[in-house]
Amino acid sequence: MGTATISDIAWKGHHMRGHRYRVTVEHLGTPRDGMEKQPELVFEAVNHDEIISIVQRIRASGHYADDEAAAIGIGLKLFSEAMLKRKDDPLFQALRPAFSSFIGGLKARNRGEGSSAAGTAGAA
Repeated sequence: MGTATISDIAWKGHHMRGHRYRVTVEHLGTPRDGMEKQPELVFEAVNHDEIISIVQRIRASGHYADDEAAAIGIGLKLFSEAMLKRKDDPLFQALRPAFSSFIGGLKARNRGEGSSAAGTAGAA
């Protein structure tokens, strides 16, 4: 009997539709000699948005280095999907207004409208 993945199960009884991703985090180095590198972390995620296109738009904005743009886009989209799935959790509800404002500002910046926090929430 193997380990179940997102592909094998549905969260809270909902059929999971969306874009499927395998995320790999590889520990490349440590801040000090003698520290042990951690093993690779691999997991699957489903997202209602197409994350790669979002990263490409953030990169194209010219506001961030390529790796930083990827970290911002992937991190935000993975976290926002978790927030959506747990919309009734008070811990996540507390973040929603600020998170929506941040996403709106990022979208505006990517469209060339400055760094204002104006805009709508959703995909970056």
